[in-house]
Amino acid sequence: MADPSPIDWSTWRGEMLATILFIVRDGQVLLIEKKRGLGAGKINGPGGKIDPGETALAAAIRETEEELCITPHAPRKLGELRFSMSDCPDILCHVYRSDDFTGTPTETDEAVPVWTPLDQIPYHRMWEDDQHWLPLLLNEQSFLGCFVFDADHLRWSEVSTEVVW
Repeated sequence: MADPSPIDWSTWRGEMLATILFIVRDGQVLLIEKKRGLGAGKINGPGGKIDPGETALAAAIRETEEELCITPHAPRKLGELRFSMSDCPDILCHVYRSDDFTGTPTETDEAVPVWTPLDQIPYHRMWEDDQHWLPLLLNEQSFLGCFVFDADHLRWSEVSTEVVW
């Protein structure tokens, strides 16, 4: 978006630390239909809050196990998302990708597994920011995204690929 950011991202700090993980295999990505919590009813990847004392990687694996009953293999961090939200605490989200897993994706009380061909991603059912950075993750490109939301509506965004983890 062309307008200057309404947030000073150089001093911004996420109040809530979170993760999201996408498994990409055989020309498909494993998404979830979220059943409860922030984003209920939307399509996304498994993820959630990082517990005190937990690393982002450990949280990404734990959340995937809890939401889909599978264990991702060798997740690697490809991105960070910074969200300034009007209706909840600001979120710093660590984004991971894995290319394989152990187990069978299973519906839980938190999520329904949704295998999706890479050329049929349902962006219309996802958070508005996803279309700006998910293609980068699918192409294995690192990124940093900053987003300002008013409720469910994206008001400002910027995504950079000039990052190194």
